[in-house]
Amino acid sequence: MNNSNVTVIGAGAWGTALAQSFASNDKHVCLWAREDEVVSAINDEHVNSTFLPAVELSSLIKATSDLSEAVAFSNILLIVTPAQHVRATLKNIAQIDAKDKSIVICAKGIELDTGKLLSAVAHEELPNNVVAILTGPTFASEISRGLPSAMTLAAETKDIARDLRSHLNSKNLRLYVTDDVLGTQIGGAVKNVIAIGCGILQGRDMGESARAALVTRGLVEMSRLASAIGARKETLNGMCGLGDLMLTCNSMQSRNFSLGYALGSGQTLEDILSERNSVTEGIHTAKALMTLAHNNAIDMPISEAVFDCVTGKKSVQESIDGLLGRPLPDQD
Repeated sequence: MNNSNVTVIGAGAWGTALAQSFASNDKHVCLWAREDEVVSAINDEHVNSTFLPAVELSSLIKATSDLSEAVAFSNILLIVTPAQHVRATLKNIAQIDAKDKSIVICAKGIELDTGKLLSAVAHEELPNNVVAILTGPTFASEISRGLPSAMTLAAETKDIARDLRSHLNSKNLRLYVTDDVLGTQIGGAVKNVIAIGCGILQGRDMGESARAALVTRGLVEMSRLASAIGARKETLNGMCGLGDLMLTCNSMQSRNFSLGYALGSGQTLEDILSERNSVTEGIHTAKALMTLAHNNAIDMPISEAVFDCVTGKKSVQESIDGLLGRPLPDQD
């Protein structure tokens, strides 16, 4: 494996931030972008003014819109496209030459059409490749500035995860390994839905106590689903679960929290999305999560309430009243 090169597929804010992090650790990075103007700005001006403005990018980052060039550049491919585009991206990679490439999924979500986790999608499209998941409590603006953070790197075995970590870890981006690929993804996906709920509470000015309760019960929902699909509940005590909940549910930097805040403040979903140039994953995940929960007979009332809000099935107030009116359980 070439340990001096890394390829990042997707030049949104998060993909660009990861590229910057790796470049700061003296890695040569190929950053694939769909938009020609983004490629030109990165190569000519060392800035991604469209998705991550005001950050001067390393000269070790080379952008391209040629997927074949990006795939050939490195044996480690980080997939940082939105979750609902991961399958299409992997299909395109498979048509090039993906032999001996390690696929690291950095998107957080569940495929809407199938209800499948992204690792399953990757194995279907690239059945002979190593597949790993990189997720955790991070904001692109902070990672790109070299501020310290930590994430979870999951693979089929810890040895595989450790090998990948040796090429991706840096002083300011600490990676903790696990072989619980399923649990890692549940944390990264469900937290976006809970974050929308927390934003709604903030927009309604319902207080910090209510938000703390929602985060705590959200962790319970994560754990229920993780157990149902064969993951380990303790995985969610790490960066990919509790850590991501703490960050995403408490800051307007979170696209999911800020969307929830706008909903709680009375804006319509259509108006909110019209003002954004990036994907808010929690909207799609809320829909896919209901399928997954139903298929596994799991009660996820907070996730369902968020689903009702983003689909217009119920109003924000009706969803809140529904949660507060639920019978008290005998146990968690």
